[in-house]
Amino acid sequence: MTKNPFDQFSKQFFKECLSPLGEVKISEEIPGEPRFVDIWFTPSTQPPVEDLPDLGILARIAETPCLLEPFRKQPTKWEIRSCVGKLVHLEAELRREGKRDEDTLSEDELPRLWIISTTFSDELLSKLPAHRDSSWPDGIYFVGEVFLTRIVAIDKLKRIPETVWLRILGKGLTQKQAVEDVVALPKGNPKRSKILSLLYTWKLNIGISPENDNEDREELVMNLSQAYLEWEQETVERGKEIGKEIGKEIGKEQGQRQVVENLLLFRFGALDPELEAIIPFILALPPSEFTPVLMQLSREELITRFTTSN
Repeated sequence: MTKNPFDQFSKQFFKECLSPLGEVKISEEIPGEPRFVDIWFTPSTQPPVEDLPDLGILARIAETPCLLEPFRKQPTKWEIRSCVGKLVHLEAELRREGKRDEDTLSEDELPRLWIISTTFSDELLSKLPAHRDSSWPDGIYFVGEVFLTRIVAIDKLKRIPETVWLRILGKGLTQKQAVEDVVALPKGNPKRSKILSLLYTWKLNIGISPENDNEDREELVMNLSQAYLEWEQETVERGKEIGKEIGKEIGKEQGQRQVVENLLLFRFGALDPELEAIIPFILALPPSEFTPVLMQLSREELITRFTTSN
């Protein structure tokens, strides 16, 4: 698994955003080829079972099968060719599968490649060449119909609600404004809290990873600080709310254990064996102590704290 904080964030980000729309595969290996695509998305053929958040341009991208290749820096010519190579090999594999199943793929069913970069110079765009499409906003470019390749130049996207879920992957002022836009969303927005949590984790990972140079590290810390503080405040507020509920839960059939399980489910979405194993040690603490601990520490920090101290 990659240790690069941006790679980790971008893959978790797209999985969070696109999972309600279809199947998201992360670091998927192309069968028969020593190649991995960052994000391979296939839209669902079933209607959504619930109202979906407005993902703007990202939702339009997800209308067709697609490979998503995000870059923190402008990709080199070789990296662009490598991405196109992945698309070609994936199409070949899909056509082989279709032939086995006696099913012929149409052009509309073929995957599109989306190269998403914090910046794309006009010079590089002209060398592809890539062109604008008036039906898409500024910052979106098409590399000819034959190649099924699209470019997202994040620094060229306008600051409008439709682009916020792409601008969050940008740099400098572009990212700073996107974080502000996410924080400004209503607190009931289904994506706001989840994305703030991912941004919070990204900021934590920056401090322990050697992948970022000092200039980029300082910029990221500044850009993500608002999300970091907002998430901390939300978890504290949520912890207080849950703390009030604890008194009501005590004395019920499952008592404090149910409260702890609910807290872990709220934070991490599921109870795996490692989390299950630390529940008895968490229950050794009074509710006033374990509530803020569960709301503020990461999964790894919780496991470390309650396994090394027992």
